[in-house]
Amino acid sequence: MGTMSKSPWLLHYDASSCNGCDIEVLDCLMPKYDIERFGIINTGDPFQADILLITGGINSQTEPVVKQLYSQMPEPKVVVAVGICACTGGVFKECYNIKGGVDTVIPVDVYVPGCAARPESIIDGVVKALAILDQKQKDAKSGKTAEADDEAGGTNG
Repeated sequence: MGTMSKSPWLLHYDASSCNGCDIEVLDCLMPKYDIERFGIINTGDPFQADILLITGGINSQTEPVVKQLYSQMPEPKVVVAVGICACTGGVFKECYNIKGGVDTVIPVDVYVPGCAARPESIIDGVVKALAILDQKQKDAKSGKTAEADDEAGGTNG
């Protein structure tokens, strides 16, 4: 079994964005930026996904969906929060209906700020996620866990 980053599957979910970041995510799939050159396959199936890429802030309607998608993904998995709304809640942070960024409901591995996040930044974030995914896979193979690393005085990436 080779490294997982050779054919990672990416699931994109819009948690409540204005659609600006979603358009930029789609732009990453077009020939100009061609994120598929990294072997990434865009999927709609959380059971097959390795990377959960989320745009928009979390609200009461999207919270259970995000938690469900995350729980359906197999280990190891990584989460990429794209756009300032997914990172912190952004300009909507103080709104009555926004809980905040993605990390208010699930763990986030990579933050890609921006309003809207540029395709170059999104691709950079996904490439960072691939390195984290590879490390998580190596740790899983060796039986190493994040908790064991914490107890040993190490840091989580």
